[in-house]
Formats: sequence, C-alpha cells, structure tokens
Amino acid sequence: MPKVDVLNVSGQRVGEIELNDNVFGVEVNQHVLYEAVKNYLANQRQGTQSAKTRAEVRGGGRKPYRQKGTGRARQGSLRSPNFVGGGVVFAPKPRDYSYKLPKKVKRLAIKSALSSKVQNNEIIVLEELTMDAPKTKDMVSILKNINTAKKALIVLGDKNDNVAKSASNIPGVATSMVNNINVYDILKYDTFVVTKEAVQKLEEVYA
Repeated sequence: MPKVDVLNVSGQRVGEIELNDNVFGVEVNQHVLYEAVKNYLANQRQGTQSAKTRAEVRGGGRKPYRQKGTGRARQGSLRSPNFVGGGVVFAPKPRDYSYKLPKKVKRLAIKSALSSKVQNNEIIVLEELTMDAPKTKDMVSILKNINTAKKALIVLGDKNDNVAKSASNIPGVATSMVNNINVYDILKYDTFVVTKEAVQKLEEVYA
C-alpha cells in the first residue's frame, strides 16, 4: 500500500497515512481516462449552435434572372448556399451532446486518476482544513506552507463555506467535495490537496 505523509496547515509532518491499493494503487488506464474526460467535456456542451438552411433564410423567392441566354449558370434563388447571404449546407442545429459512461468505466477512471496523482507525487494529505472565517490571505498562506503548485484542487470531506470562499478568489485554485469530484478536475490541477477525512470517504466509496 502506498504511504503518504500527513501535514498540518503549517506544512509540518504530523503523521503518515496508508492509502488503499484498490483506490490509490491501481494500474493507470490511459484509455479510460481519455473516455472519462471526453464524456465530461461533451456533457458540458450547451448544444445551442444554430444556422439557417436555404429553406429558412429570408428572401430568395424570385428567380434572379432568366433560365437561358445570359451565359451564366442557371439559378433558382439568391438564397442558395453558393451566394453571399444564402443558407448553410447541412446547417448545425441545437442538439444534446451528452451521453452516459458505464458505471464500471467511471469508477475505474476515478481510481486511475487518483493513482496517477500518487505515482507522480502530486497528492498532499492534510490532517484537517477548517477556517473560522473566509479569508483569502489565510488560504494563500496555507497553500504556500504545504508547497502546492499554482494549480491546486482542494477536496474536502464535508461542505465548508469558509474554505470554499477563501479559495474562490485565488487564480488556479478550486475546491470540491468527495461526492462531486470528477476525472477532468483531478487531472486538470497539478496538485491534489485532500483532507484525511476525504481520503477515508474516497476509500469507502471506491474500495
């Protein structure tokens, strides 16, 4: 089982935690990670893109010029796609891009993402992370103490508004709860900061 140091908010080592092999020690499956990220991005698409076909563009009811004798190609409408102001061939229409991944694939993707963070030494386990009041300056100090990268994801076991608000104004830093994490966010951020409580909950769900 992989072992990781447990730090306090001052950056001091206060212990060690043994991570579950079934969650943090699996073989990283690159293809499953790709499928999970592709699925997440597809589900984020609004699907509101729209353009008009030649049937929907206003005008073009009159034949622009006679059929024969002009030396030009015959035309029936000025709203044909080959004219400026004409319709679009195979115009995009609003649609739903979302789709579902199998549960086993989603679970394996989360495990692979978490394991990759452990293998690359990009995980930091905190004993606890609480704040009496939302204060960005204090959060910046904590992140500096534990030596995070510029882009960091903070994962909490339970909702904590003070922590979330303190981190919300820091560029490149985001917060999430265990039940809301996704593969895209885990891979997007360079440092995965997680509380000891959140680690236990992750192991309960995915082990």
